[in-house]
Amino acid sequence: MKNTVTVKVLDRDYIIRSEDGEEQVRKVADMVNDRFLRIKEHAEGMTERKIAILAAFDIAGDYLNLAKEHDDLRAEIRARLKALNDQIDSTVGSV
Repeated sequence: MKNTVTVKVLDRDYIIRSEDGEEQVRKVADMVNDRFLRIKEHAEGMTERKIAILAAFDIAGDYLNLAKEHDDLRAEIRARLKALNDQIDSTVGSV
């Protein structure tokens, strides 16, 4: 079931329909708004459209960095589990 939530980004109201709960939608809107405002501070005279594009790139960059960290951690865990399994196998095999 889709939830309808009204949020404010750059002093404009937007009606968002989402499968996520209201709290999650508001957190996302707050994050987007904060990123917009941070970029807007340093982009005097820039249109909202350009600010939105920069914010999208900034957020996407953060996402891709976190996705890489996640993948790296999963690979490290897999390697550690394999090492532990090999150690257990060699210990059990020698008994």
